[in-house]
Amino acid sequence: MPNLFKNAYDRIFNAASMVQAGKTPFEVLHNDGLVSLRYYPPLTETTIELDDLTIPVEPTRHKTPVVIVPPLAVNMLIYDLFPQRSLVRFLRAKGFEVYLIDWGIPTREHSHYNLHTYVAELLPAALNRVREHSGEQELTLHGWSLGGMFTLFYSALSRDQHIRNAIVLGSPIDSHASGVLGLIYQGFSGAADFVQKRTGFRLHDMKPDWFHSPGWANTIAFKLTNPIGSFKGYWELLVKLGDRDFVADHATTSAFLDRMVAYPGGIVQDAVVRLWIANQPSTGKIQIGDDVARLDNINASLFAIAGETDTLAMPDAVGKIQQHIRSEDVTFRVVPGGHMGILAGSKAPKASWLELAEWLAERSD
Repeated sequence: MPNLFKNAYDRIFNAASMVQAGKTPFEVLHNDGLVSLRYYPPLTETTIELDDLTIPVEPTRHKTPVVIVPPLAVNMLIYDLFPQRSLVRFLRAKGFEVYLIDWGIPTREHSHYNLHTYVAELLPAALNRVREHSGEQELTLHGWSLGGMFTLFYSALSRDQHIRNAIVLGSPIDSHASGVLGLIYQGFSGAADFVQKRTGFRLHDMKPDWFHSPGWANTIAFKLTNPIGSFKGYWELLVKLGDRDFVADHATTSAFLDRMVAYPGGIVQDAVVRLWIANQPSTGKIQIGDDVARLDNINASLFAIAGETDTLAMPDAVGKIQQHIRSEDVTFRVVPGGHMGILAGSKAPKASWLELAEWLAERSD
């Protein structure tokens, strides 16, 4: 009983001390006040523990660096969630040079930031710095959710022939194919067409700052995509309050879920219009500012992952990328887990990380 009260007190008033995320050391190579670039140095250990697996740290490195391209709204703890379930530690142990782009915490001053800002300005600037630091031109891009879309749209728009490999997880190319959510998007599309034909009104006629989405709203929206799972998580916390390890794990996961950051209004505007309503990527192209990115410009080796229970990006929505890119080297996998689980869930290491590392090693030297 004393443990129960102590765990409850610490979970409510001292949660930060229980968080296990973000423990892998990194160097900040550049910071412009919003966006920063991280580099994860080689590990000092000879092995790492990966849940119930022991992974030897490879003494040599692969030639092609891996650049993690996160989505917006999330904090970077997701990539280093637990010491025994850290994607950055795993990739380093497997001999890859690892960089991560931290998009920072946008404020209303950044409301005008849109797809063009990230895909055609901020992302290529970060990749240039990776190339300067690593001395390598060829890169692997690893993008989850919107980060996967950034990866694909950048490759399509820039025609960067030095993007050797692209890894995308939970990135819907056909948003209308995501079950109930897809039907909702189709409803929005029909309503928008109706209004535009009769009034000429377009969402892009509005000021982007009206679409600014604060972090707390993104946290609520993400949890509402799986309300039953969110409720069960808190119920389990009450039931297992006497289990210190479980409470620490819950505090760690919550540190990610409860600290989501804002979406710039321009990104929301572009996402609603071009990704949800018009569903442009499903046609093989998308408007980025005044330019058009054509997915058939992509010839990098591609590894695409979808989650069996992902309600935000169902397998049919993710798998459509295979119909549009030019690359002949394409691997598509459906793995256990929801939108977050396919990246950092308890099943992710065995379900995808090990195969992904083997696939990538063959294409990185």
